[in-house]
Amino acid sequence: MIKIPYEEIILKINEKTKMPVSEIEERIEKKMKQLSGLISKEGAAHIVANELGVKIFEPLSGKLQIKNILTGMRDVETIGKVLQIFDIREFPAENRVGKVASMIIGDETGTVRVVMWGSQTDNATRLQHGDIVKIAGAYVKDNKGRKEVHLNERSQLIINPEGETISEVFIDIKGSNRKEIKYLGENQEAELLGTIVQVFDLKFYEICPKCSKRAKPSADLFECSEHGNVIPAYAYVFNAVLDDGTETIRCVFFRNHVDRLLSMSQEQLMNFKNNPADFEAVKNELFGMIVKLNGRTNKNTLFNRLEFIVNSVDTNPNPEEEIKRLQSQKINDL
Repeated sequence: MIKIPYEEIILKINEKTKMPVSEIEERIEKKMKQLSGLISKEGAAHIVANELGVKIFEPLSGKLQIKNILTGMRDVETIGKVLQIFDIREFPAENRVGKVASMIIGDETGTVRVVMWGSQTDNATRLQHGDIVKIAGAYVKDNKGRKEVHLNERSQLIINPEGETISEVFIDIKGSNRKEIKYLGENQEAELLGTIVQVFDLKFYEICPKCSKRAKPSADLFECSEHGNVIPAYAYVFNAVLDDGTETIRCVFFRNHVDRLLSMSQEQLMNFKNNPADFEAVKNELFGMIVKLNGRTNKNTLFNRLEFIVNSVDTNPNPEEEIKRLQSQKINDL
């Protein structure tokens, strides 16, 4: 079922009838009381719109602007500029290993996350910041109140199609996920922009060579919860402190995110396992680096501190986008 956010319903009623928002909301509250809580706020808003002769949803076809993409839509076609690319993640599935990747695209009307499943993740390795992508045969899902465009095996993604351009991307500051560190709370998704001011040693740990899960020491060497006794492979984790001018936070980078931050291959990083002193030069190069990170906060109960678990790394934040963000923020603050 196609879902339209409550705020968009209010906006459509206001645009069509010129009725004050306060009066529209009063009518919705009255309708909810009449129906004794048997309907949601969105449902009551739809009824009020219908009573006022306002069509909330008009069938759309062909290429959609991002602002017109709605949760529940199928066979969606749209075009956008790539603003951010997230790493490919693997997860266990029935008799196989599944893959998922995602990116943020934008056009003149807004931005949206695009999620790529299965073989569609191959596109993530070919994408670059600023590419124009054309999407067809996608479907739209809700993820914690945010719409996402999903691509499956039947969907299409064309990179830099001929004749397609995006002149300027509309960035909704209020709807963005950028946070200042001082305002972060527990278990909160956020985007951070800041400077690395402290770094720590690269730590290695044992994993199962078959499924990459953590392998625990046992009497017979190491044990995987799924594959039993194994000769372990190794993965790594790296910690750094980020300062955004409001506060600092310890950021935790695992595996691929370490590769991205340090611009080094897994083979290069594994060399530091037996030669940890060589890593000092790498640490020194990180001091003062400005990075953009996406991830989630986590409470480290052992040390009683908030940490940021990184799920994407951008070591070259786009200056034009950051200037545009600051200018928009100033306008919104007026």
